[in-house]
Amino acid sequence: MRALFQEVYGEPEAVLSVREVDRPELPEDGVLVRVHAASVHIGDCHVIRGVPKSMRAMFGLRRPRNPIPGMDLAGVVEAVGSSASGVKVGDEVFGNGTGAFAEYAVAKAGKLAPKPVSLSFAEAAALGVSAQTALQALRDQLRIEPGQRLLVIGASGGVGSFAVQIAKAMGAEVTGVCSTRNVEMVRSLGADHVIDYQAEDYIGSGERYDRILDNVAAYPMGQMRQLLTPEGKLLSNGASVSGWFGGVDNVVKALLTSFINKQQLRPFISESTGADALALKALVDDGKLKPAMDRTFSLDEGAQAVAHVASGHAQGKTAIAVSDS
Repeated sequence: MRALFQEVYGEPEAVLSVREVDRPELPEDGVLVRVHAASVHIGDCHVIRGVPKSMRAMFGLRRPRNPIPGMDLAGVVEAVGSSASGVKVGDEVFGNGTGAFAEYAVAKAGKLAPKPVSLSFAEAAALGVSAQTALQALRDQLRIEPGQRLLVIGASGGVGSFAVQIAKAMGAEVTGVCSTRNVEMVRSLGADHVIDYQAEDYIGSGERYDRILDNVAAYPMGQMRQLLTPEGKLLSNGASVSGWFGGVDNVVKALLTSFINKQQLRPFISESTGADALALKALVDDGKLKPAMDRTFSLDEGAQAVAHVASGHAQGKTAIAVSDS
């Protein structure tokens, strides 16, 4: 099969290339998916670059333990392990797998869900880590309730574009923060208000919000809390990643502050689950959610796709079309 392959850590266009490799072995509890499309999220970029370096203990000290990157996929079930259940050969599915930037990938049956009929494979693949992060941040961490005023910073990105739509489905009054070129895009997602941070000083605006989801972390937490109501909550989901420890210091600060300040929520790590994939499918089927797609690259252009997301300028989600079907 053809796959996007890397032997060493580095910049995407320098270390990724398409190669012919063996199909992955099917474990007893696994599902082999013929991948039609995969989506790229910022976590893929960090793993490919090997940053922060402290995380290489998880992914491979000197070189990537798994040379085929990618997690978010959509495709057709090719084979089912002897102890796997809930899916059958021929099912169109989406969800979380291993080595998604390839013609075939392995996934756990419990991390897959039926592909929404209204979505293309590329759009379904986009309903992955970014969408589940947005859902879990709003539902489980911020606990959004109808009528609350929510500020989404980084509203045009992968997580932010889903957060705007999911929060509206939850009944929140949503204000999205983005750059000038993304204002109309964020407005089209259903945001009640859009702030162009290049033209407006939202920090000093005097506005107050019940909840803030910060996907950028451009300002200190102390300044961000000034935007909250007395009972408001802030969840920071963004940090720069480089060097040995990257944004770990910001994570630690947020964690420590959460013990003494009720407005600061603890950082969290999202977990891809089949149940949340089904929850996202239900929102799609109800017409309340649709992935905001930026560009779709071919597998041969896979390195460019990853570099595009790594640049930080993608609007919504970026996909890799693995199959022409």
